[in-house]
Amino acid sequence: MNQILPTAIKKDLEKACSLHQRATADYSQCQEFSKLMSNILSELEDEGLFNVADKVMSILLDCSPKAGAHCEKSSIVSQKMTKLS
Repeated sequence: MNQILPTAIKKDLEKACSLHQRATADYSQCQEFSKLMSNILSELEDEGLFNVADKVMSILLDCSPKAGAHCEKSSIVSQKMTKLS
């Protein structure tokens, strides 16, 4: 990442990474991950960090929580999260 992230956003991204590792088979945690990433996206846009915001948006496009179902794109999202952090 070429842009310097505020500490609060870095901490939220770390939390999101950890949460995603547990969320692949837990719908409520998957929803929480999606909401957290949406909040991070908003914060990034407010800070003018559009390159990173685009990466978060890409993650959100692949993330679609479904009740009673295993995450179909968990490995793709995990790879993108690793690159982001």
